Amino acid sequence: MTNFSTKITTNSTFFSVLTLFFLFIGIGFLAACSKKESDTSCKITAQYVNDSSTTQRAQMIAFCNNNGITYTVHPSGILYQIITPGDTAKPNLCTSLTMTYTGKLMTGIQFDAGTITYPLKDLIVGWQIAVPLIGKGGKIKMVIPSSLAYGAASNGTIPANSPLYFEMSIN
Repeated sequence: MTNFSTKITTNSTFFSVLTLFFLFIGIGFLAACSKKESDTSCKITAQYVNDSSTTQRAQMIAFCNNNGITYTVHPSGILYQIITPGDTAKPNLCTSLTMTYTGKLMTGIQFDAGTITYPLKDLIVGWQIAVPLIGKGGKIKMVIPSSLAYGAASNGTIPANSPLYFEMSIN
């Protein structure tokens, strides 16, 4: 009987150690697969064609001039002003962000505002391009051509072919 009891204890100890080993391996795999905000391995990039609408560009420039926005022109056609750069680590399209924003039409009418949390890749192309220009704690003003927002489709109170203004910060 003593031998039987010793054999069970030895087997039990062996299986306990084996279980712990596989548990640590599993945790290691999960940690290796998790995406961190500073993950630079993301290979997804925003896809766009430079917006060449001279009418929209004139509207966008007039909006900036009328609202005191000292803008920089991005190659995509976005006009932006970085208010606060935020952290030096910049998000990429694989990053899930919490952002506070206000959205307006070129008429100055606000169509939306709030705080959202989404992966950047799930948002409009204009945000995919402009938001990575700032880091966490950063604030940006951006005027986005319609082709990088909702294009020829209307969206709620946003008419089709509308360039959009956003003031946003990464929380």
